[in-house]
Amino acid sequence: DDLPAMDDDDLRRGRPSCHKAFDEATAILAGDALQAVAFERLAGRPNQSPEEAVRRLAMVRLLAAGIGTAGMAGGQAIDLESVGRKLDVPALQRMHRLKTGALIETSVLLGAAAAGVLSGPKWQALQEFGAAIGLAFQIQDDILDVTGTTDTIGKIAGADAAHDKPTYTSLMGLEGAKAAAEAQRARAHAALAPLGAAGKGLEALADFVIGRAN
Repeated sequence: DDLPAMDDDDLRRGRPSCHKAFDEATAILAGDALQAVAFERLAGRPNQSPEEAVRRLAMVRLLAAGIGTAGMAGGQAIDLESVGRKLDVPALQRMHRLKTGALIETSVLLGAAAAGVLSGPKWQALQEFGAAIGLAFQIQDDILDVTGTTDTIGKIAGADAAHDKPTYTSLMGLEGAKAAAEAQRARAHAALAPLGAAGKGLEALADFVIGRAN
């Protein structure tokens, strides 16, 4: 979404975005190629065991759903349509559940699938955890767009307001957005309860998501 047709961002993680470092055509082709590589890696090698083939097929389906019209691409379409419009908080949450949230939730579930967890209480716990940190990540992004600087966040600060995009801070105020991020962290921690000690590392990830400065 750094491309000129979408957010038209010059910086990403403190460096020129791909279309600025090279050109727009190269950026589009790089994105297409990297997406193909992701599916190639997930598909794995020939002559897999039946168990591994089932697991890898589940992972391919997860990624396809997470980045498609019911996931990241759909959320990005809503994002583009929302510029200059006054969304309410539920509509904003829906957009980010589909966009950033779907991608992060999918990442969590891909880890579960790689470990052979494809259903049951652990799967449900990780699905809820992924949804919570996905939303927390976006809320924190909106907070940093207001409180951070271009140097610290690695992209142009204040870009959302400049583009007249609805954000958690514009709808809820800075303190309201911080409270919402904390609520999602608590939701993430609660979701991990069925995992016991095995969930401690993921609890730290939830803490990192809303404690990050970039």
